[in-house]
Amino acid sequence: MLKGTAALAPIVALAGSRALADGRIKHDDWASSAPAPAHPTTADYKPTFFTADEYAFLIAACSRLIPQDEHGPGATELGVPQYIDRQMVTPWADGGIWYMQGPFFPAKPEFGYQASLTPKQQFQQGIKAIDALCQKQFQKPFAGLAPTQQDDLLKGIEKGTVSSPDLPLKTFFTSFLLKTVMEGYFCDPMYGGNKDMAAWTMIAYPGVRADYLEWVGEAKPYPYGPVSMYGARG
Repeated sequence: MLKGTAALAPIVALAGSRALADGRIKHDDWASSAPAPAHPTTADYKPTFFTADEYAFLIAACSRLIPQDEHGPGATELGVPQYIDRQMVTPWADGGIWYMQGPFFPAKPEFGYQASLTPKQQFQQGIKAIDALCQKQFQKPFAGLAPTQQDDLLKGIEKGTVSSPDLPLKTFFTSFLLKTVMEGYFCDPMYGGNKDMAAWTMIAYPGVRADYLEWVGEAKPYPYGPVSMYGARG
């Protein structure tokens, strides 16, 4: 059965390409019509995992890591804080897809994550540790700092010059906070980030359009907007 399915795949792709070429299928109709995502980005989103103070940190951090500028919207505008909050109820956040048993000891980066904390715990403790540093130095939480102060603090954490006795902040920043912000910014909108596929539009990424055969070998930009997994078009 598997061999038969594999053999049919090129035929199906070729048939789709021919249908596109002779006009029987329009490009705007190429993506299937599917239900809307269950968790779209919303302006009035209320976090289900993070506290109000933790969520304020996420909004502020997302706004500095990928700020809005002349090139396009920032992480906050595309719903990345919502994406991160939703990730906290997945098996990934509980370490359910990782080997999380000891022994735990420092190791080279190529050996991957070696700590005992789950992603959920990293976010909780990382936010708490950064806010504690800010309260000690500025008498304000991270979300209350000026943008330049936030930038300086995040750069220091990334470089390892800003640390906390409570948590390895560089690990939290590089392996969890920054990585998850980038995931939420460029993910399919079905996961709660990348609102209206604006990040894909900004970088001219076509999304999940399934057939590009007629453009193979042509050195020119792909002329159609992105399509999400739910069939929405950008």
